[in-house]
Amino acid sequence: MENAVEPPSSPRHRNVSARWNPLDACRPIIDEAPVFYPTIEEFEDTLGYIAKIRPQAESYGICRIVPPASWVPPCPLKEKDVWESATFPTRIQQIDLLQNREPMTKKSKGRKRKRRKHSKMGSCRRSRKPSSEADVTSQPEQKFGFQSGSDFTLKDFEQYDRFFKDSYFGLNDSTGDRKIGDNDQQKRWEPSVEVIEGEYWRIVEKPTDEVEVYYGADLETGALGSGFPKSSSVTKSNSDQYAVSGWNLNNFPKLPGSALCYEGSDISGVLVPWLYVGMCFSTFCWHVEDHHLYSLNYLHWGEPKVWYGVPGSHATALEDAMRKHLPDLFEEQPNLLNELVTLLSPSILKSERVPIYRTVQHSGEFVVTFPRAYHSGFNCGFNCAEAVNVAPVDWFLHGQNAVELYSMQRRKTSLSHDKLLFGSAQEAVRALSDLTLHGKENLKNFKWKSFCGKDGVLTKALKLFCVIVILTDEDKDGKGET
Repeated sequence: MENAVEPPSSPRHRNVSARWNPLDACRPIIDEAPVFYPTIEEFEDTLGYIAKIRPQAESYGICRIVPPASWVPPCPLKEKDVWESATFPTRIQQIDLLQNREPMTKKSKGRKRKRRKHSKMGSCRRSRKPSSEADVTSQPEQKFGFQSGSDFTLKDFEQYDRFFKDSYFGLNDSTGDRKIGDNDQQKRWEPSVEVIEGEYWRIVEKPTDEVEVYYGADLETGALGSGFPKSSSVTKSNSDQYAVSGWNLNNFPKLPGSALCYEGSDISGVLVPWLYVGMCFSTFCWHVEDHHLYSLNYLHWGEPKVWYGVPGSHATALEDAMRKHLPDLFEEQPNLLNELVTLLSPSILKSERVPIYRTVQHSGEFVVTFPRAYHSGFNCGFNCAEAVNVAPVDWFLHGQNAVELYSMQRRKTSLSHDKLLFGSAQEAVRALSDLTLHGKENLKNFKWKSFCGKDGVLTKALKLFCVIVILTDEDKDGKGET
């Protein structure tokens, strides 16, 4: 068939049997998160601009930033040797089970009953010994979370996404490619974001078929490479501005004013960006960032990414809704929300009065998530994004709350909150000294001064830290009262 996309020859690829069901679309009707369009001047101060929009945006949990039209960074991942040769691992996601997965114990019992029934009927013809009960939960299909998928090159993954999407939406059926228009300039029909979104939530909420996709998630940029140019590898002068830009995610975590400057380790995914290579329906499930940090996500190229966000002030409400509607899963896996493998639809969250907002990120755009803001979403097709964390000084109060929550959950921390707080305090003291004793009136020193004083965010964070230390010491001494 002319122009049809054939499935890749590798046996790892299965035929796509599920099909689009437009009559049962379940697209949620929710409000949009705000979108910001910084001027060239505003865009020069990365953390300053995020601080500027925070009063308006934080109550949505997420927001989208569209850079000035002149800001078009080159992407090293599109170079031929990387595109066609470098491989990356994937995980397998069964989209129809993201909200409807049974607890593993229930699945195991069902499999044991089925296996005994087959044994009685004499249908088991395998030469190896039957699995013991202890082996049931260790079988690959019983492992908690997403399973490992095939390795791909970017070129192969783009090809597979097109094959999947064309098959699923009926673009390569026996009638030929769908066309729009009657003349020779006919355009190939592509499902819109709204069509894909309605079908995605139909699969999640009202599954009728198994829908399995791949996702290249949490890919270390040290292996595949970053989508932004780095200073050490820049060879063209027009790339220099992007190599040193504050919006380059390799630079973003340790910009002046970010507490992560005082973290000496290169923590992958926090201080060192991760890549995300998506295909149609590949999903990131509800989660918050480690230590309730801010995050910044940039879509390098490809089809849109649909995001959903819940403001940090309503994080507990989302958690309560998840536990209410998925009690068996939480009983089996109390830290389920830390595993990034489960969804609850926006429609259900709205019914539980959880505020939820949506944004559609296009190529060349940023999405910011604010402290403790739950977020989730899916990809509309082949794309590549990159994400990393940051800790402006206003994060400290959120970070302290995260430390206390981690302690209650007996969960390991990945950062030393104390080290970041003391490092920032020392920097503030140096800045105040430069201002008052040496007359060094520059933007950096004035900015640190604004964090201090009676109502400064750094002052409040230090006071809270001191109170917690006192209470902890008294509790250890058995006094129990302040």
